[in-house]
Amino acid sequence: MNIKELVKQNEYEFLRTDEHLKDKLIFLVYGGSHAYGTAVETSDVDIRGAAFNSKADLIGMSNFEQTIDSATDTTIYSFNKLVSLFINVNPNAIEMLGSRPEHYLIFNPVGRELIDNRKMFLSKRAARSFGGYANQQLRRLQNAVARDALVATEKEKHILGSVKNAMASFNDRYESFEEGSIKVYIGESDKSDLETEILVDADLKGYPLRDYVSQWAEMSEVVKVYDKLNNRNKKKDEHSLNKHAMHLIRLYLMALDIFEREEIITYRESDLELLLSIRGGKYMNDDGTYQSEFFELVGEYEKRLEYAVENTSLPVTPDYKRIEEFVMYVNERVVTGVY
Repeated sequence: MNIKELVKQNEYEFLRTDEHLKDKLIFLVYGGSHAYGTAVETSDVDIRGAAFNSKADLIGMSNFEQTIDSATDTTIYSFNKLVSLFINVNPNAIEMLGSRPEHYLIFNPVGRELIDNRKMFLSKRAARSFGGYANQQLRRLQNAVARDALVATEKEKHILGSVKNAMASFNDRYESFEEGSIKVYIGESDKSDLETEILVDADLKGYPLRDYVSQWAEMSEVVKVYDKLNNRNKKKDEHSLNKHAMHLIRLYLMALDIFEREEIITYRESDLELLLSIRGGKYMNDDGTYQSEFFELVGEYEKRLEYAVENTSLPVTPDYKRIEEFVMYVNERVVTGVY
């Protein structure tokens, strides 16, 4: 079933009734495995999209950022929110601009203009965003595989590394955040079952509460994911780990396209054999560990990406002037009612 037929079903009625979405949708597109081409029979269908901010959002007191419908795995971002994610080359957001044409449901010409002008968002920031996401996937994989072999102190170090990766872009995404305002480190624990644990020092005064809440939510989500790994169903966990391994490689491949070709390619047509073989367990040993060949593959992509970042012609930061002009052009149409 294509996306146009899918969203006609009753469970997607909220797209036509939600005040933030009805008559405001810019585009819808497949997300997740269906977008990458790595879907299997049991894969859920994810839908992602964008909607115009309302006039009240732009010159009034409303502040719509996104709508999430868990029942259908659908996430729709407001235009302004999505642009902010694009500027930081957020992997989960920027991939919406590089899907196959048949994976889109375009409701408004602005959707086509956004996709046609996608290169204005590309910059060297992708190294941090994609590298951070890839490193997080790798650490999840390493931590889960080594869970039974590592002592608690080593596990804490794995988690600390992932938390620091999550924090790496705070100074880009939160204007008032200064590096060092929140410090995380390993220290002596007063808990009876731990010798050491992750500790935090925070030095914040007059800090925006909403930014503070968002930052802590990101860090706590990392810890939560690792804690979940301690209570696993072995068969389910094998599927999950292989999926993590596949996405780790996919992230490197997408990042390489950005730096080597200045292209966003979401559907991995030429890489499907490799990605699906990883998802199918090609590199996993019978005991749940991974073959050295897999980590050698990761190392090769990591080195290639480092070279690509150093030699790319992409700017250090995105084309803010062009982006601002486009945002004003779109939002002026909303305010004047001609979108």
